Amino acid sequence: FFALFLFGTTAHAQKYFTRDAKVKFSSDTPMEKIEAINKSGTCVLDAATGKMEWKVLIKGFLFEKALMQEHFNENYLESSKYPNATFKGEITNLSEVNLSKDGTYTAKVKGKLTMHGVERDVETTGTIKVAGGAITLHSDFVVKCSDYNVKIEAAKVTNISNEINVSVDATLNQMK
Repeated sequence: FFALFLFGTTAHAQKYFTRDAKVKFSSDTPMEKIEAINKSGTCVLDAATGKMEWKVLIKGFLFEKALMQEHFNENYLESSKYPNATFKGEITNLSEVNLSKDGTYTAKVKGKLTMHGVERDVETTGTIKVAGGAITLHSDFVVKCSDYNVKIEAAKVTNISNEINVSVDATLNQMK
């Protein structure tokens, strides 16, 4: 339903989809390393246009320590008020990425990332691997808490970095 809602249906365009994209993040400081993973991200990719949309449920991030997870949801990302992070964008070098031919390609992606009620333009690169009719996506990038009005209290600035390392991995299959 999510995929149909995003793009509608057309007979000529090939669309790829997943509900189990992995989004990991980490905050590294000399005092503490904080990591979390969400294994239920959603992504739809239109192979004809290179347009893509991602959605990640904030409460879906799992931490090693329950207290960190609670603080993340209640104090920092305010997941009751802002339940999702989304990305809407496109592959800007689609002419260099052949989504219908097996191979590994470097993709440039540009779009809008919305998190914590703030929408910002972002650009990053990633790797696309096409094999056996599936498309595997990988990207690493940095998100700054301050860019999304995520406040880190003064007592925690030595424990939580303003720069959060994010890693995204997903295998998309053709929608039928």
